[in-house]
Amino acid sequence: MKYVDLDFNNKTILITGGAGFIGSNLGFYFQENYPGAKVIVFDKFRSEETFSNGNLKSFGHFKNLLGFNGIVISGDITNKEDLEKLEEYDIDYIFHEAAISDTTVADQKIMIDTNVNAFKDLCDLAVKKNASMIYASSGATYGDSKVFKVGYEKPNNVYGFSKLMMDNLAKEYYDKIRIVGLRYFNVYGPREYFKNKTASMVLQFGLQLLKGESAKLFVDSDKIKRDFIYVEDVIQANIKATATDKNGVYNVGTGIARSFQDIVDILKKELGIKREDVYIPNPYIKQYQFFTQADIEETKKYLNYNPRFSLEEGIKEYLPEIIRIYNEEVKK
Repeated sequence: MKYVDLDFNNKTILITGGAGFIGSNLGFYFQENYPGAKVIVFDKFRSEETFSNGNLKSFGHFKNLLGFNGIVISGDITNKEDLEKLEEYDIDYIFHEAAISDTTVADQKIMIDTNVNAFKDLCDLAVKKNASMIYASSGATYGDSKVFKVGYEKPNNVYGFSKLMMDNLAKEYYDKIRIVGLRYFNVYGPREYFKNKTASMVLQFGLQLLKGESAKLFVDSDKIKRDFIYVEDVIQANIKATATDKNGVYNVGTGIARSFQDIVDILKKELGIKREDVYIPNPYIKQYQFFTQADIEETKKYLNYNPRFSLEEGIKEYLPEIIRIYNEEVKK
């Protein structure tokens, strides 16, 4: 679906983190809708290197790009020599999705180096190329805030803090280029499987149920509510951000908070499963967001954004892919 009147054919589009979840979906969006566009994926790709929490340092995976016809460059955004590989291209648009997105990473230095300092280098590249910069911020900037609107940030982990610092840094470029930050809330959908433990609970619950297990929820999961957004609506926001005349930071969610219990109930209904759930203590209480609900009025106004998928519709759209993942990646 073409979300804007702009023609991206004959344009050069750089996607950092393009082998990851949202980045790869963006890559295929351009390939399918604008076959004349030159799409460059720049990604660190996964290795077996892990953080102290045991999670992988990079989630980029070649399988997310199977069928992709564009240019693939292996590189680390924190390495200036790697970034120099991009100098030869006349870049028109940068979609910056590369980041440490694991909210449980405690290493503050690497979080700031990767999410903030490298972002400045990419913004400078955008200025040099006169390219539009659309970058991933996060609903984690709000943390313990009761108001999910720009100006009410209260991050409760270093990840949320790093994304807020990105938003502050972006302001320095408002008078130089088009630069738009998108605060993603809880995104789910195809090509997230290789995020492993940090993949959405929609996928994790779905796989638990398909394996014949009970869904494992935190205690009081009917009271833990988040704004869950299907990845296609995130793509919509990214594309529409290229056409706005108003630089800024915008929330990308549905505007409706739903519970984790809702996810399980919808999955069980769609799969025809009747099975008791299991409830476990929440080990992340101190850095956990118990409620998120994006205020999307500014996003609607300035990006012409309107979410197309409710939680029920998104899960129904996603379910065939969850079943494929179970059969091809988990069951084997």
